[in-house]
Amino acid sequence: MKIALSEITEVIRSKNAGPYELTFDIMFKDYAWFERVCAAKVFNKPMAAALFRIPLEDVLGVVEFRPAKAIKITIRRPIPSGNIGETDVYGAQQHGPLIDLVIEI
Repeated sequence: MKIALSEITEVIRSKNAGPYELTFDIMFKDYAWFERVCAAKVFNKPMAAALFRIPLEDVLGVVEFRPAKAIKITIRRPIPSGNIGETDVYGAQQHGPLIDLVIEI
C-alpha cells in the first residue's frame, strides 16, 4: 500500500539540535499508523541519506519514540547554524522532502 506521509501524520517538522545538527520529527495521527510504519522499517539511515541527499555517515540517528507516536531523524548540518552561507538559522525549513513523501507499507 502506498500512502502520502502527510495523510497519516499530525506533525512533520525540522529544527536545530544544536548548531551542528538538524532533527526531523514525524508525529503520527495515531498509534496504529505509527506501529505500521515502524514495523515496515520505512525510515532508516540509508533512506534518510537518499531523501536528504547526504552521505550515509551524516545521518546520525533514526529513533522510534513510542510515547509521542513519533520517529526522529537526526542529521549533521551541511553548514553550521549561523555560519556564512547558511540560509536557515533555526533549521525550521528543512523538512520539505518529508512533506511530499509517499511511503510503501
